[in-house]
Formats: sequence, structure tokens, C-alpha cells
Amino acid sequence: MPPSQSYSVTVVGAGLGGLTCALALRQRGLLVTVLEQAPELGEVGAGIQTAPNASRILLGLGLRRQLADIRTEPLDQVRRRWRDGAIIAQLPLGERVQREYNAPYWHYHRADLHRVLLDACLDPDGAGPVVQVHTSASVTDIDRAEPTRPVAVTADGRRFAADVVIGADGIRSAVRDIMGLPDTLVFSGEMAYRALIPGEKIAADPATRFLLDRYHSTIWYGPERHLVHYCIRGGEYLNVVAIVPNTLDVSREWAAPATADEMVAAFSEWDDRVAAMLSKAEGDASKWALFRRRRDPVWVDGHVALLGDACHAMLPYQAQGASQAMEDAAVLAEELGAVGAGGIAGALLRYVNRRAKHAGMVQDASLENMRFYHLPDGPEQEERDRKLRQFNGESDVSYEWLWRGTPLNDPDLESFHYPFAR
Repeated sequence: MPPSQSYSVTVVGAGLGGLTCALALRQRGLLVTVLEQAPELGEVGAGIQTAPNASRILLGLGLRRQLADIRTEPLDQVRRRWRDGAIIAQLPLGERVQREYNAPYWHYHRADLHRVLLDACLDPDGAGPVVQVHTSASVTDIDRAEPTRPVAVTADGRRFAADVVIGADGIRSAVRDIMGLPDTLVFSGEMAYRALIPGEKIAADPATRFLLDRYHSTIWYGPERHLVHYCIRGGEYLNVVAIVPNTLDVSREWAAPATADEMVAAFSEWDDRVAAMLSKAEGDASKWALFRRRRDPVWVDGHVALLGDACHAMLPYQAQGASQAMEDAAVLAEELGAVGAGGIAGALLRYVNRRAKHAGMVQDASLENMRFYHLPDGPEQEERDRKLRQFNGESDVSYEWLWRGTPLNDPDLESFHYPFAR
């Protein structure tokens, strides 16, 4: 990679996508400022999965040892029937994924992964200029009086000039609105319960103790709803995501607290072990209305661009939302890092050309999985279950396509030269 002329980038949003972007740009020698509207940096109390395509990006950023310290590795993917818990398939992850895809499938607490990325951005000994991070910095406007030098303006009047502004500010992106792009949000009609259940409570109950015997990534499939769970922090918590028909008034709120009792009630006809598990949820459980964006190839306007959920928010049925944002970040950094300030507009267009179709295909597959996961019992469900017994993907995209390779033109092969930590 030829050295780039050093110029400045403002990243709006300090979530996982925004920080991955900031770190990747830093390592290309660019001057990066991150603006976060929240008063404190951090992530919600929930789990996250990184399949090999995302793990490969993170390892390529030099984070192998830090990630190994916080990861929990599922040894299997277990697929279960809703009413009796019968195992449709138990397919190996762990070593098989590392062997076949040359990158791991790991689970994390979102806050732990966020901290690793933030520390790397702020590390004074890291490659490239240290990232500048500002909290309580809600962006309300972008002054583009000088088109090649956009200025992010915050609610309290601060002005941050840069050569590029990147909107990595999530599904309700202020940067997207400021750009005047069309409203592509679509409500799915569903919501997700999210809960972290203490592992000690799972271990103390004979009905649920089996969940800690061996680390799995488990999906239960049923009519109109499904449930995912896996361990994080080495079994300290069981992360649960349970998706059901929506009951929130989405005209007033997208999220609200949830109780163990209402989660149990939502799965009252399911295998008793599901109720036993959900009943152990504690006070920070929540429910979230699920929205997506329609596929949209327009992510750039001059020297302002979008990344992650701001441009391709997807439903969680491929567990790829954050992973696709990380791929965006790596490609964006590769394009911007290869040009001087005079080449920014072309670099941003190349970034979109390399990412929009791919991310759009994952959006579509995630939408199809909503139907695929929630089939009523019958012939179509039986055919689905036959497909689920194979380890080659789910509805519309294969693991081979989704997990293999790298989106980068010039991959950092250094990340593959060391044995995986155990």
C-alpha cells in the first residue's frame, strides 16, 4: 500500500462500526475524530456473534490477542424444534470453522468488544495518529459551504472540520437525514426480547444446566417466532435473543424494558426448558422493535458518506449487522488510505461500488430468513428442517459466500500467520 497524504476524517458514531472504521483509518495514517452523541462511551449489555468474515477484519487490525482474551468459542451450532426441543441438527463450529474458513466464529459481550476497539483507537503506541474521541457530541448539521471540507456541527455549537465525514450513527442516522437521502426504513412487524441471564442461575437448575455443559450457538425454530442463545464471558452469562410478533407502539417508542414473565408468556406453548431459561432473566431485559432499510445504492454525497446501519440496516436473522459494518470499515479505509485529499470523491464512490451490492444481498437474505425461521408446522417446515441438517447456510446465501475470503483488494495476510489462541 503506498503511503497516503495525511488528511482528516470525522466519524459520526462510536459504536462497533464507527470504532472499527476509526481504527482502520488510523492504521492507514489518517487523522480521525470520532463524535458520539452519548455522554459516555460504551455498548449495551448484550452478546454479539462474529462469523469468520467479521473475525477476519478484526484480526487484520492486529487485535488477535485482545480478542482471544474476551471471546467465548461455540463448539457447535444446535438447531432445535420449538415444541419438544428435538434437535434438528448439531453441526460443528469451533475448529471446523477455523480449519475451513481460516478465521474463527467467536461470541463476545458487546461492551468487551467495544472496549478492545476503543483501546486500540486510543493506544498511544499504536500505528498512525491517535484517534480523537468526543462524547456528548450530537451532530445536528453538516456545513458544506466548502464542499471538500465538510464541517460537522454539534447541538452545543462545536464545529469539527475535516476532509471527509462518515455517518456511522446507526439506523436512525442524523447524518443520513442531513444528507437529504430518502427514508428507506421499513418496520418488520416483529420485536426482539434481549436478556443476559447469569450463568450461575442456569447452572443451578437441572432443567437448564445442560446449556453450560458445552458451549453452543443454539437456535429454536417455531411458528411466528424463534429464539437464539449462546454463552459469553466464558459462561458468566447466557445471552438470549427471542423474536416474536411486535407489541410495542412503534409510533411512540422503539424499545422498552421487559420482564421475565412476559418473555415466558410469549413462549408458553414451547418446550418447558425455554420457560425455565427465560424465567431467570433479570432486571435489564428489554424489547426492541425490528426495523430494516430497503436496499439503497446511494451512500455518498460529495465528501460525506454512510456506513453500517445508516445505509444498510438489516434484520438480525443472519447475525450480520455489525459484521457488515466492519466490512464497510475495512473497505472504506482501504480506499481512503490509497489516495490523497484530491482523490477522496473517487475513493468514496469506489467504496460504495464495492460494498452496496454485497451488503444488499445480506439484507435480502436476512429478510427472507424472517419467513424461513417462522414457518408453521407442515410440509414447508419439514423441507426447511431437512435443509437445516446441512452446514451450508440457511435460506438465500451460503456460508461459503458469506464467510469465505475478504472484501479487501490487498488483505493483511499477517493475521493468518499465527495459531489461534485456545
